[in-house]
Amino acid sequence: MLIPIFLYFFVFAYYPLFRGLVISFQDFRIIGESPFIGLDNYLFILKDPEFLRVTINTFAISGGILILGFIFPIILALSLNEVINQTFKRFTQTVIYFPHLFSWVVVGGIWIYLLSPDGGLVNELLKWFGNEEAIHFLVKEDYAKSIIILTAIWKDMGYTCILYLAAIVGINPSLYEAASIDGANRWHKIRHITIPQLVPTMKIVLLLNIMGILRIFDQIFILSNPAIAREVSVFMTYTYEKGILEFQMGIASAAAFLVLLMTLLLTFITRKLIGYDEESV
Repeated sequence: MLIPIFLYFFVFAYYPLFRGLVISFQDFRIIGESPFIGLDNYLFILKDPEFLRVTINTFAISGGILILGFIFPIILALSLNEVINQTFKRFTQTVIYFPHLFSWVVVGGIWIYLLSPDGGLVNELLKWFGNEEAIHFLVKEDYAKSIIILTAIWKDMGYTCILYLAAIVGINPSLYEAASIDGANRWHKIRHITIPQLVPTMKIVLLLNIMGILRIFDQIFILSNPAIAREVSVFMTYTYEKGILEFQMGIASAAAFLVLLMTLLLTFITRKLIGYDEESV
């Protein structure tokens, strides 16, 4: 029964991974021989000023998404858990979860419209506060990274919030009853019961975010433009440009494997720092 599953992963995951590793050591050509050139592709990348720039951009953007995208859903989940009106609570959960269901093509289109200088909702609201001159948010480098970070958080915050709410539902009610008997107020219950009980879920969410944070592409591809490209170019756009636009497949494969190695290293360090493999008390 497991043979079809093994074949699927071998054909669509492990073989392409192995093939990509081989290509990263070649001067790859579609027609003719692709001679092995050793570590030349990797050395080219490490010496390329463009790769250094996208490295800085990637860690700046991914760091913002990781930190804020970890904190905001916790705050939102704790706030929703205190809502007594169940109808309003379920409605809010649905509203904040919807963006996660949309592709970045849809989400990008929404935000391009909202931030448009001609009739965009954000600029219209700013006019009410006395700002008569429209701001071109999507072509100003000063706003570029912030927009990428905030839109990423906006899209996935609802999904992560639902995970925390599901974990909160699983907390033993007797803990809250005992705390009430001891005179604990809502803040005490959140601080000493809810948050500690959410730690295992926090570890999982953090680890999942770490594993995917260096591979952001769709969002950058949709929201980027020539005016802000230098500020928002990341590892995956560098790989796309080298591999698809310039057809330097060897360099693109080498860049992809460097990203893979960095992801594995970050994941390993995170597991050790948060004690992911330790049993929760």
